[in-house]
Amino acid sequence: MASAGMLTALALAGLAGAAVQLQQADLLPHRGPVALGLGLAAVALAAGLRRLAEGREAAPASRGSASWRRARRSAGALVPALLVLAMAAVVFAATEFRARARLADRLAQALEGQALQVQGRITGLPQAQAAGWRFQVEVEAAWTADGRPRRLPQRLSLAWNRWPGEPPLPPLRSGERWRWTLKLQRPHALANPGLPDRELALFEQGIGATGSVRPHPPPQRLAPAPGLAFDSLREALREAIFRRLVGAPPRAGELPATAAEALPSRPGEREARVIAALSVGDQAAIERRDWALYRDTGIAHLMSISGLHVTLFAWLAGGLIRRAWARAGRLPLRLPAPHAAAWGGLLAALAYARLAGWGVPAQRTVLMLAAFTLLRSLGLRWPWPLTLGAVAWLVTLMDPWALLQPGFWLSFGAVAMLMLGEPAGRVADAPVAVAAGFTARGRAALRAAARSLRPAVLGQARITLGLAPLGLLLFQQFAPLGLLANLLAVPLVTLLLMPLSLAGVLLPPLWDLTAWGLGGLHAGLEALQALGQALGPGVWTAPAAPAWAVAAGLFGGLLAVAPLPLRLRVLALPLMLPMLLPAPARLPEGAWQLLAADIGQGSAVLLRTRHHALLYDAGPRFGPDSEAGERVLLPLLRHLGLRRLDALVLSHGDADHIGGAAALIEGLPPGTVHTSLPPDHALAALATRQGWPWRRCEAGQGWQWDGVRFDWLHPDAATLADPAVPSNGRSCVLRVAGAWPELPGGLPQPQRLLLTGDIGRAEELRLARVGDPDAAGPPPALRAEWLMLAHHGSGLSSHDFFLDAVQPRAAFAQAGHRNRHGHPAAALRERLAARGIALIETPHCGAWQLGPDGATCWRAQARRHWQARGAGGSDGSELAAGPPGNEPACHAGCGREDTAARHDGKPVAVGVSSRRGHADHRPISENPRRGPWPSTSRSTTSPTTSTTAASTCRRRSCACARRRTAARRC
Repeated sequence: MASAGMLTALALAGLAGAAVQLQQADLLPHRGPVALGLGLAAVALAAGLRRLAEGREAAPASRGSASWRRARRSAGALVPALLVLAMAAVVFAATEFRARARLADRLAQALEGQALQVQGRITGLPQAQAAGWRFQVEVEAAWTADGRPRRLPQRLSLAWNRWPGEPPLPPLRSGERWRWTLKLQRPHALANPGLPDRELALFEQGIGATGSVRPHPPPQRLAPAPGLAFDSLREALREAIFRRLVGAPPRAGELPATAAEALPSRPGEREARVIAALSVGDQAAIERRDWALYRDTGIAHLMSISGLHVTLFAWLAGGLIRRAWARAGRLPLRLPAPHAAAWGGLLAALAYARLAGWGVPAQRTVLMLAAFTLLRSLGLRWPWPLTLGAVAWLVTLMDPWALLQPGFWLSFGAVAMLMLGEPAGRVADAPVAVAAGFTARGRAALRAAARSLRPAVLGQARITLGLAPLGLLLFQQFAPLGLLANLLAVPLVTLLLMPLSLAGVLLPPLWDLTAWGLGGLHAGLEALQALGQALGPGVWTAPAAPAWAVAAGLFGGLLAVAPLPLRLRVLALPLMLPMLLPAPARLPEGAWQLLAADIGQGSAVLLRTRHHALLYDAGPRFGPDSEAGERVLLPLLRHLGLRRLDALVLSHGDADHIGGAAALIEGLPPGTVHTSLPPDHALAALATRQGWPWRRCEAGQGWQWDGVRFDWLHPDAATLADPAVPSNGRSCVLRVAGAWPELPGGLPQPQRLLLTGDIGRAEELRLARVGDPDAAGPPPALRAEWLMLAHHGSGLSSHDFFLDAVQPRAAFAQAGHRNRHGHPAAALRERLAARGIALIETPHCGAWQLGPDGATCWRAQARRHWQARGAGGSDGSELAAGPPGNEPACHAGCGREDTAARHDGKPVAVGVSSRRGHADHRPISENPRRGPWPSTSRSTTSPTTSTTAASTCRRRSCACARRRTAARRC
């Protein structure tokens, strides 16, 4: 038992070493060698202490003394600790070296955006989509337009889109060699709380650049696909499935009539996509609506090639091999039937995993089965925690980034739940008994098969209950009807539909039977989904819980399935409740919180008060089969624990602002739509059907939530009634006014936000009352501390006079990474810099969060070494050093009346008060932890402005930025 405990500790230490490295924000030059050196030094020291403990390092005369015996005991106690430390350090160093090698194989920044000639071979299964093809390439050669060779990453991820008016795209086959003209960029993805890390997925696959195929010069096919490659076989099988059930191969580049529509499915295409996923591992073929159905009913793990499929296939194959081997004459004398079944099942699992694309989950499962088979053949009976730990250590050694994948924890968690709740032998033998029952004859064999299903059903119940807290931790959701859905779907999919889909490779008519079964499964799942929605929330969502609640919930899941007395197991429910029902963090009365989502070239801003939520715009439509509502906003709201929106603002009709509106209206309980869109718009009809009231955003109207005031400033009734006004000119301009204390225990200070849509110069002139002979100046209602740059930071918006009228401290722009418009424009950057206005750009910042707790960038908050670096603009870190609005001497006050001044020889911070917009002068309090923040006391002295303040403001801004950085590090 001592040796087993030591081996378990070493395995856990290896996992810990890899996990610590994966949390690093940067790769330091000497950290890997230092860790490796520490590990080797610990091994050497442990070896020396072991010799000392064994008494081989002392003279015979001294070995019997009391001091010698104490030294031996101390040395023996230190050996295990040193070995554990050595294991953690060595695995840390190995992970560091591998990460450094992958980062070195990335596209050079100088080559981003250049037109490059690339020759390469297609790998994996090309994905046919409505916009075109998505595929991966192994690079063979690359050169510039003038013929100079260039070094590119070994693997690329490419998109080949068909644009309206272009000829149809040619079919692509895995293994083909092509020559394309490409435009590449370094891996970059949207960064939002609660969403999967796409950059991590690219990093794990070894993708060093992403890009698109340019139509000119036309791409050339250099060589066809080889006929004997695994990927070519998978491609042929997928095409055969589609031709059998649909009558045509997968289509790519068949654009719908309009960009706002989705491409309709052909008869049989829905089932063909699922069969392709089950047989050849083409999970990307399944439509988004089906993934949503599987997720809401808790069976998404069944529709992708995971550990469950590979393990069950190995068990079924092993059961058949065992029965056949037992009847094979003298063969059982040479190799016992159990060993033959184990190794035969392993080979079958290896073949199936290779046919399914040899994905990371399949690799982990094959490795796990190989470890179990080897231990069983050697006659080693390790305790199951040691076995799981050893297998997890091997998986981590091969793929350390698997620790960041939900599938890793779900796979090992499911096995742990089965082993914890019941003896491993009974659980492991259940599928073999099922296989034996189905191959035997007679009523007795069928009764044996029925009895063998009982442990499988109980095991599924344990997995569903025990993994509920883990599912909440990973996905912030739990399907209450998942247990019932899994009890129906697990045997149907794993024992019938998956074997039939594989048998269809030899007998294609079986695919028709599989499609019929899938139709029945979909009907049952949709009925369960409707039942769940009728009884309450079909999917239970909860915001991220605190660490103590997560620990209690995970322990409660283990307690619920452990073989303990009932009086102890009932304690699992109160342990899980804090995670199921976390106490929401409430904003103070009168305060608001903003989250500007990283949405690409579009707009989506979430505003929350104490009890309400508003979403300003719904993001873009990324393509005919992808939009921001389903892909970004709904998962983001689910992560934040928001089950509904009180208001959805659709500022105007451009596709980059309303692309995700349909998914939000269909996927959330009814709220209210505020918009400038006409009542005959297609979204108005959808909103009416879903019960969302449709209201116009007319200037002069407003409302109040939880002490926060919301007012429409544009458009007015005349603008809304004029059909000649362009869409951008109708943008809803919303002003939000609230307050929160700048320092703990201080008085609330005004905090105002201006959301501007896509307004242009004409609308800005009207709002700022420029040229109005009756106006004494800009209206005080236009002033705001925080500004959303109109039109994603276009140079034709946010003019000088408008910025002077608003007088913001910071402005943010939601734009696409390396967008073709060049937003935010260089001219606008100069206008902001001249006024000292901080610029936050979501491509570099990720989702930007602003509220009473400060301002943060999601990329800076969740920084990891494989993620893209921000370049240019502000990442919001200078606003995150303390509560926002506390640094007027460093913000946009320069060049206007809100400048730094001096009062009685002391520095004075100048802000905008809520009383007629007069300057507010407050003495600055020196706080060694926070830096020079304004004090909460107000001065009644009349405003005085230093004559030197304007000239020194920019220098003070740089100094303040440095001080804020130092304060944040403290």
